[in-house]
Amino acid sequence: MMNIKNCGEGNSGRLLCSDSLLTWKRRSLSSMHKDTKWAKQIIAMQEEDGKWGSFHTLSVSSGRPITTEQALRRLERLGYTIEDVCIQKAVSYMNSCLVGRADIPDRREKLLDWDIFVSLMLATWIRRFSDEFPAANKVADQWAAVITSAFQGNAYHHKEYISAYHDIFGVKPRGGRFVDFTCFYPISLLGNRLDRRIEEALMDYVLNKEDGIYYIYSEKISSFPRVFESRQASRYLAAIELLAKYRHAAYKLHFVVDWLNGLKKENGKWDMGKSVNDKVYFPLSDDWRKQGTHEADCTERISNLISMLSSIQ
Repeated sequence: MMNIKNCGEGNSGRLLCSDSLLTWKRRSLSSMHKDTKWAKQIIAMQEEDGKWGSFHTLSVSSGRPITTEQALRRLERLGYTIEDVCIQKAVSYMNSCLVGRADIPDRREKLLDWDIFVSLMLATWIRRFSDEFPAANKVADQWAAVITSAFQGNAYHHKEYISAYHDIFGVKPRGGRFVDFTCFYPISLLGNRLDRRIEEALMDYVLNKEDGIYYIYSEKISSFPRVFESRQASRYLAAIELLAKYRHAAYKLHFVVDWLNGLKKENGKWDMGKSVNDKVYFPLSDDWRKQGTHEADCTERISNLISMLSSIQ
């Protein structure tokens, strides 16, 4: 079992490792779903070295119905942490790939800086479960330096981003996921690596960006989704859950609490409908055919998010 340290702020004011993702998840999840059929199916498919076939892109030739990344996203949602053997194996595998002892089996993509992208993905997923791996922390610090340079003067400057990216990684950003940094990986990776001023500027920028966060939500986050009972609204919640990790700036998300409270049913619960069953964020329970289960799952997720946001001043 890993020891998660409680750390304070450094001289720069940057939150070093206090309230790690593991600690946050322990506090925010009121119940676990680790014994569900969904978890058992995924764990049964894990390979001995810790992966689930391809890492990022599903390969038909592999014969696997899920990627390592999809498996981790689902297991995390079901309450698995670094204390669980399946996650320990996966994190160990990802760290081996990050330090060069192993390689992910995915086909190299030619339209972006593949090696930089792989290190970003691996570091992001390692740090979603633990902040005790130096190689992943190094990648996080590299991206923190890039983003800090890009947000001088409390506003985003694309030229400064390009320049800092080149200085840190030795090349100019190539590919849409790097030319525009607002995708899942950097946003997740930097949740506790920036100082307050940069966090606040980044939060304002992301909230008002017309196309949201790539891989998560494709519309402006400062505007609510048009239909609450929809997968789009579930993805919207995922974007808010991701941004809530920015402890210095998450107070800017309080407007979401008012919106969600206004969507409660008369019984004090939430129900996003059965259409949100995407096998990613929902379901949490084994069987949504049973009366009240999807309402219970939706209420659990939204209650946890409201609790998290309401605790931030």
